[in-house]
Amino acid sequence: MADLASQAPSPTIGDGPSWRRAAGWLALLATFFYASYGFSNWLASQRRDVPFVVFDWERSIPFVAWTIFPYWTTNVFFALSLFLCRNRTELDAHARRLLTAQIVAVACFIAFPLRTSFPKPQIDGIPGFFFEALGTFDMPFNQAPSLHVAITTVLVALYVVVLPRWAAVAFVIWSLLVVGSVLTTFQHHFIDIPTGLLLGLPCIWMWPLEGGNRLATWQTTTDPQRRRLAGRYTAAAALLAAAAIAFGGAFLWLLWPAIALAAVAVAYLGFGPLLFAKSADGRVDWATRLLLLPYRLGADMNVRLWTRNDPPRIEIADGVWLGRFPRAAECRSVGAVIDMTCEFPRRAFDGEWHCVPMLDLVAPEAASLRQAADRIESARRHGPVLVCCALGYGRSAAALAVWMVLSGRATDPAAALARLKQARPRLAVNAEQVQAVTEAVGGR
Repeated sequence: MADLASQAPSPTIGDGPSWRRAAGWLALLATFFYASYGFSNWLASQRRDVPFVVFDWERSIPFVAWTIFPYWTTNVFFALSLFLCRNRTELDAHARRLLTAQIVAVACFIAFPLRTSFPKPQIDGIPGFFFEALGTFDMPFNQAPSLHVAITTVLVALYVVVLPRWAAVAFVIWSLLVVGSVLTTFQHHFIDIPTGLLLGLPCIWMWPLEGGNRLATWQTTTDPQRRRLAGRYTAAAALLAAAAIAFGGAFLWLLWPAIALAAVAVAYLGFGPLLFAKSADGRVDWATRLLLLPYRLGADMNVRLWTRNDPPRIEIADGVWLGRFPRAAECRSVGAVIDMTCEFPRRAFDGEWHCVPMLDLVAPEAASLRQAADRIESARRHGPVLVCCALGYGRSAAALAVWMVLSGRATDPAAALARLKQARPRLAVNAEQVQAVTEAVGGR
């Protein structure tokens, strides 16, 4: 939760909060929801056979009438969230997340309608009143992705940065109850929950609270190596997706790593390091971390396998060390970490953490290498510095080579890389990275 709060934009960004603007967004979002959701419900009701997707184990889920109360609170938190935004930039970003989720969900409801298959029992008392109110605009159609779950996901992303820590924790726990309530009120089947989460997470990624639209950063690469790697990740994602669809059941969870690998593919193809949403101090927002978790776990395993017989780090010169992406305990003996990865969030570390994110196995930009060299030189004046990438073989070595040449510790890139190779024999700086080092030092 600390990572979430630390990534919140400053309340002073943009203009101050505007109740009138928040009310305007609420009116727009509410009008669009009731109009579009009602239309998609009506459209689905005109079809002769609307399918449903349900697992056998779901038939043992009990109907719990009182869970209609947490289910309904989403409406309250939805409206309130717009008035809790701390500035206009944050308000617009949050509202655009909500609007995007609604647009995509309704488009799915129209293109691929599904229905729930469990009949609700007779409900009396206060719960019955809320179920009756829900029934005035809701029909048993339009299941996946669950818009309720998608909206709850987006709400969590805002509330955890605007509430005090204790209240943020309470809100997350309550939100888990809300997500569970979509099953115990017989409003949704299980398949709607992960698909709803899958809708909410990209909406959070797309519209950062500090403003802008990450989709606008797309630039199709012309680099052959990046294209090759994008193709490999795409192929791996397609194989996992095909297996999930072919075997069904529990194999459907393979869609999660398939989506993560597809995301990495588009990083290589166009978004670059920005896809990983890593900040200058090494933090990654929870939504991106969750979406890419299968890839990151695989990458972390790869690091441990490749470097298991290597020392975690090697001193290069004057208190500057080269190493793999460290464990938290391995950071304690240094004053600063200069991190070249885009795929790993920072470790728990009280010292300075400077991130210059670069994609693995491809040539970094010369400007990024010079920036990393500047950070190394600045940080080393205050104590030992660890320069790392995933394995400590490529990106970090390229940055160190630039630092060595620019600081006069090596005459040229070849000499710098030779010294690094001697210190870390498994160094793997490819030809494209060598060329980037040469450009970064001005052709020396």
